[in-house]
Parts: sequence; structure tokens; C-alpha cells
Amino acid sequence: MADLPRSTYVSLTTFRRTGQPVPTPVWAAPDGEDLVVWTRADSDKVKRLRHTARVTVAPCDMRGRVRGPAVEATADFVDHADWPQALAALRRTYGFRFQAEYVTSRLWTRFTKPGTERHELLRISPS
Repeated sequence: MADLPRSTYVSLTTFRRTGQPVPTPVWAAPDGEDLVVWTRADSDKVKRLRHTARVTVAPCDMRGRVRGPAVEATADFVDHADWPQALAALRRTYGFRFQAEYVTSRLWTRFTKPGTERHELLRISPS
């Protein structure tokens, strides 16, 4: 079993129903052997993950240029009861940058769509 990459950005590749890969650079925080990713709930990667949990992850830069080998993994949605632990991992890794984005997003959602959740947390585990 290969270890998941640890870098500021990782290229998260999800797969369409046709099998075509779609890479996206994301922030991913280590949480034990897994990685935690915070993303928009209405993003296409979330829609693709609803039909297949298979993903690959590779270290990359902020523009998505891959900087190392890709690792096969699976992605699951984090239960809301487990969000505090996952958010703590993101705060440890990205500090103020993550906290500022998280608070801004929560405030925006509170005013525009009260009672809804604008983001999803993903847990990526090695295959």
C-alpha cells in the first residue's frame, strides 16, 4: 500500500461515468493515514464521487501541475458527526488561510441560504 502524498496542494482525480479522468488541484490535510479535503457541495467532483469512490491523488502545485507519482485511493464523504476532527486537521495544516475561508463561507451561507450546507468534507484513503 502506497502512502498518500503530503503537499500543500494535491491533484485529486475523479472519474466520469465513461471512465474519463478529471484532475482538480485541492487542499488536502493529513489525518492519520488519510487525507481530508474541503470542497463545494455543488462541485462536479462531488457529483462524480456520488457514483464512484475511486480516485487518484498526486502532489501538485496550485495550478494543478503534477509534481510526483499518483496513488490509487478511495474517497468517502465525512459524516457530520466527524466534521470537527476533519476540520481540525485542515486548521492544523493550513492555519489562518483555511480558517478565514471557512468563516467567510459559513457567514455567506447563513445570509444567503440559512439552514443549508455549502461544502462537503471528503476523506481520501489509500486503496
